[in-house]
Amino acid sequence: MNASARQSSRARTRGTAVLVVSVLLIIGLVAWIAVARSNGAGGDFHGEGTGEEQIVEVPEGSSVSELGPNLEQLGVVKTNAAFQTAALSSSDYDDIQPGFYRLQKGMSAQAAVTALLDPANRVTPLQVYGGATLMDVTVVGGQTRSGILSLIRQVACDTSGSSSCVTMDDLTRVASTADPATLGVPEWARAAVTAKAGDAKRLEGLIAPGDYIVDPQASAESILTDLITRSASLYESTNITGRAQAIGLSPYELLTSASLVERESPAGEFDKVARVILNRLAAPMRLEFDSTVNYGLTSVEVATTNEDRQRVTPWNTYAKDGLPETPIASPSLEAIEAMENPAQGDWLFFVTVDKNGTTVFNNSFEEHLADVQRAQEAGVLDSNR
Repeated sequence: MNASARQSSRARTRGTAVLVVSVLLIIGLVAWIAVARSNGAGGDFHGEGTGEEQIVEVPEGSSVSELGPNLEQLGVVKTNAAFQTAALSSSDYDDIQPGFYRLQKGMSAQAAVTALLDPANRVTPLQVYGGATLMDVTVVGGQTRSGILSLIRQVACDTSGSSSCVTMDDLTRVASTADPATLGVPEWARAAVTAKAGDAKRLEGLIAPGDYIVDPQASAESILTDLITRSASLYESTNITGRAQAIGLSPYELLTSASLVERESPAGEFDKVARVILNRLAAPMRLEFDSTVNYGLTSVEVATTNEDRQRVTPWNTYAKDGLPETPIASPSLEAIEAMENPAQGDWLFFVTVDKNGTTVFNNSFEEHLADVQRAQEAGVLDSNR
């Protein structure tokens, strides 16, 4: 082989080697990109997440710029930048509601936005209704009304099945033993709450009706402190201290009276029942409310028995003078305001006389007995026991 042929052969060999190396580099690059994509390298994760739940809070009034960094820190999205891009490209992003959401770690930015827009991922708000009690109530006939502590547990644990969510034991222990000031109990209620240390019912009435966003990962003490603190602010906004003084009660007595109004009154008659309470206290006469009898019983119904009414409890106003030792339920703002601004009248008695909620007020015991007879004939006061 001459020199020219040898040079040509070496050139072809070098060209072949360069081509092989280039092909290998391309194959390697493609493989790296595939692996990088599967592992979420670059600016975004891929897919719906790893399956590991992560609770995310969307605060009231928060923006994309504020939410993105938190999602990145929690490992929900790969980068804030990817989330910003996905969020701003969604025409529905402004529909995301404040609250807590159950997302997953390792979600693509688009999957995270989609999940935040899905109401199914939002932790159900705690709904406290007017007249709710702290503990569960068993109604004669078998129905059970969930108490506020049970509702907290249900909302916090939801459907996650997490073993780390708050327990009923924790909630009951904190309600029974925690320092009232630490829990946010208003100063005017602390002495009464302290006096009943060891009993979870000492916090009755201090969580106002309303919708609350509960952090599923929070401790029992944090949850109760948040609820009581917010409720105290609501009560204070009505000038409960000044209004209580104006009607001759302490703020805690007004709260307790309002809980009776809530449990005893049909809608629209709150201010009249408030006046009956004040008239009876001033007389003085025992209040003799069936709702206060029921509060100390394991099973309740509208009608109470003679035996039940004779039971001496801290709440039974048939067996004790004055108000119950604590509220017997959560009074609504309407009930609070009715006690603060009672109707004018000399009524001492009232009774609901039909199943439509018609309530009759008077100041004559004889007329009251006739009204009670009407109620019995209408089946309102029938006992199932």
